[in-house]
Amino acid sequence: MRILAAMSGGVDSAVAAARAVEAGHDVVGVHLALSRAGGTLRTGSRGCCTIEDAMDARRAADRLGIPFYVWDFSERFRDDVIDDFIAEYRAGRTPNPCMRCNEKIKFAALLERALELGFDAVCTGHYAKLVDGPEGLELHRASDAAKDQSYVLGVLTAEQLAHTYFPLGSTPSKALVRAEAEERGLTVAHKPDSHDICFIPDGDTRGWLAEKVGTAPGEIVDRTGAVVGKHEGAHAFTVGQRRGLALGVPAPDGKPRFVLEVRPVSNTVVVGPKEALATAEIAGERFTWAGRAPSTDEFACDVQIRAHADPVPAHAVIADGVVTVRPEQPFEGVAPGQTAVMYDGTRVIGQFTIDRTVSAVPVGA
Repeated sequence: MRILAAMSGGVDSAVAAARAVEAGHDVVGVHLALSRAGGTLRTGSRGCCTIEDAMDARRAADRLGIPFYVWDFSERFRDDVIDDFIAEYRAGRTPNPCMRCNEKIKFAALLERALELGFDAVCTGHYAKLVDGPEGLELHRASDAAKDQSYVLGVLTAEQLAHTYFPLGSTPSKALVRAEAEERGLTVAHKPDSHDICFIPDGDTRGWLAEKVGTAPGEIVDRTGAVVGKHEGAHAFTVGQRRGLALGVPAPDGKPRFVLEVRPVSNTVVVGPKEALATAEIAGERFTWAGRAPSTDEFACDVQIRAHADPVPAHAVIADGVVTVRPEQPFEGVAPGQTAVMYDGTRVIGQFTIDRTVSAVPVGA
């Protein structure tokens, strides 16, 4: 096949490209420039898509003997990922920018251009498997459970999966990938993995949002509506947060309180006991299927609500354009804006953005 290898400058994408070459494919490497801040630098494991990353990707491509290009996707990234991130926080939701990047950039904008240029597939260093199932291509968890990235790939559609190549999915461990990179003479063999939000390299999401959204003083209330504190902007709070609340009125039982809800219209933050974070139901109308759609409108599944959360057995119902999921045991600390990915064993069924949550603990209970 003609393969376009997305090379981030990290060890995973470099080894994925190397395996594609070794498999006999016609491979071209491409690095996506996602920031117009030309002097952006990398600090240890913080940040990605920097000048250093582009240079590391180029060196890896040179070592593999494949053509290499840098494509400027910064405008698309700003519109579809950064602006979306800001808008979601303004609306009181907690977005996952990695999901949006995979959905809108790596497997939409990049794949679209790749197909236009005559490539058959885009290759990435994600840890996930593609399996030829009885009813078509299926997306499955990787062999290495610790590195599995099927959750952040849950937004991919059947058409996108048909033009995707994941060479690392069956690798038992990340240590083997690093060892392979060293054997191949790739200088990124021991480069730290990037983490946190790539466009907020210092990790200060609260400060970054304050600069972008601004401050707006408001009230912190308990579940009965009683004012227990003040804040400088509701966007700075996320469901499940405990620290940094600076409450002026202690809880009657003296126990810590957690953020239960963010109400952007009234600029109010609701807090309460840890038990009230238990969520009995989630629902959303923005959903996609990774391969074939469910054959019935009701089905059992496992649901994962964060990239590193444990899957929870649940029952899903599709009605009136909305997916509703009720877990066998309550979720904890779910916020609108998060992504719920549904699994059948290791196979990804699909995903939806959570629009609504129902607490398992009624007010006053």
